[in-house]
Amino acid sequence: DPDAEVEQIVTNIDQPEGPVWNDSLGLLFSDIRDNKIYKWTEENGKEIYLDPSDSTNGLTYDLEGRLVAGQMGKRRIVRFEKDGSQTSLADKYDGKRLNSPNDLVVKSDGSIFFTDPDFNIPGGQQNKELSFNGIYRISPAGKLQLLTTLTLPNGICFSPDESKLYVNDSQAHKVYVWDVENDTAITNKKLFYTVPVMFGYADGMKVDEDGNLYVTCTDAVWVVTPDGEQIGKI
Repeated sequence: DPDAEVEQIVTNIDQPEGPVWNDSLGLLFSDIRDNKIYKWTEENGKEIYLDPSDSTNGLTYDLEGRLVAGQMGKRRIVRFEKDGSQTSLADKYDGKRLNSPNDLVVKSDGSIFFTDPDFNIPGGQQNKELSFNGIYRISPAGKLQLLTTLTLPNGICFSPDESKLYVNDSQAHKVYVWDVENDTAITNKKLFYTVPVMFGYADGMKVDEDGNLYVTCTDAVWVVTPDGEQIGKI
């Protein structure tokens, strides 16, 4: 809608990340530097939801409505149980600690696809154990699978029919797309879109019901059709 207006609903956040909506809760989002998850509702505005959060970044919900997050402070993908406890879903690959799990998306079969770049590693780069930055899948049974590697994988999302997986290479602000094969593998990597900026990072992404991709980068959200054509900029 070219006449839609942008409304600022929250201010004074150090490093906002991972917005996710829930009809019963409202909007949840991470503040990485402040080490909290906040909740926003139209009635009450901003409230603390979880403190400390161990530097959660991307947030989403699983098929049972449980919050799942990239928890950078503990270098893992974590699930927040209904009783308030936390369950680590993935923290090591091949016996080595993950780098800094960033963003994630849950597929309709319950599997979790996530990115693991190497910025924001607790303690710095000297604590990096893996020699690469990866895109991973956690099966519904809990098995961790490395799908592929990328220089700095960050934002991740599926096409509406889940036949395509989009991941951006953050510092290069390029969005790549893969075919999802048999629900368990990604193939046929293609460059989908390059955000036309000189500097900055591509970050979180979402797809709407029509398959349009919303790519956050530097000072705007870029709206791109499934054919890779820019149709909007917020």
